[in-house]
Amino acid sequence: MKTDENGGGTSAVSLRGVRKVFGDVTAVDGVDLDVRDGEFFAMLGPSGSGKTTVLRMIAGFETPTEGRVYLGGHDVTRRAPFDRDVNTVFQDYALFPHMNVLANVEYGLKVKKVAAKERRERALQALATVRLEGYDKRKPAQLSGGQRQRVALARALVNRPKVLLLDEPLGALDLKLREEMQVELKGIQRQVGITFLFVTHDQEEALTMSDRIAVFNAGRIEQIGTPAEVYEQPASAFVAGFVGTSNLIEGEAALSILGREGVYSVRPEKLRVDTELGAELPEGDHSATGTVAEVVYAGAATRFVVDLDAGGRLVAMQQNLQASSMDVLKLRDARVRLAWRREHEFSITGPM
Repeated sequence: MKTDENGGGTSAVSLRGVRKVFGDVTAVDGVDLDVRDGEFFAMLGPSGSGKTTVLRMIAGFETPTEGRVYLGGHDVTRRAPFDRDVNTVFQDYALFPHMNVLANVEYGLKVKKVAAKERRERALQALATVRLEGYDKRKPAQLSGGQRQRVALARALVNRPKVLLLDEPLGALDLKLREEMQVELKGIQRQVGITFLFVTHDQEEALTMSDRIAVFNAGRIEQIGTPAEVYEQPASAFVAGFVGTSNLIEGEAALSILGREGVYSVRPEKLRVDTELGAELPEGDHSATGTVAEVVYAGAATRFVVDLDAGGRLVAMQQNLQASSMDVLKLRDARVRLAWRREHEFSITGPM
């Protein structure tokens, strides 16, 4: 990546050694980050991991205690929010209840003293982008949650920012609507072609929507990669557990099952649950016997929590292609063998 003379990148967003301290609490602790132009980038992590504080520093709502923030290669660390080419969409949408949809979308342009005719044209175009043609005269109270979310998005897009910051914008929606809006948001991002920087604590949301993901933990970034890289090749035990289910094989269990020391993991959907313990295994497969401690029937699939004879516990996920809830629930307390292909296990090399 090319850098300017101050060390900032020509990426859409670059952070260099960013640290933020609130009193005795270090919220962000030495973050370096580059977000590419036109990328849908997610910052994923639990509450208190520092991701929202990073977003607020990029937006200009917080000033770093240390480090620099660059937008398009320009140092904006000390610039006010209105002097940065970004817009932010919040979880609560922050729409003006007394204004109709069109007035809400036009508001930012009106503050910038854009002429009324151009304001109207750009606002209607933004509403068309988010598929809300014909909703311009409605008040926010007359809209569904998903429609209000799209109005907030149109209000941000109408300013034509280089970077759109989204702070858990789908968090207030119910599951079905949230899943629909994940697809909508990704489609809109592709259509408008600007950089989306998205904060979420929902792993599925990050995996579904993002080109790349930064996984945050305790104010630091544990791993940056594509959804497949982060899921299939986690860099630490934290990433393996937060992005998916933590299935760790370590210590004596690793020696007994895999024949080597270290910490290893295999994803639940890669495990086969066999009730015939003595059945022949395909060449190269690994296996471990144990007792089913719990069975969780979830409609399309079932989770089996298995206590291993060698020590530790693994979770296996099995699709319910033909089995019913009564069939799988009978396996509680049963003796089973978990088997998997060797290429589906990976070494955890990062800190525990």
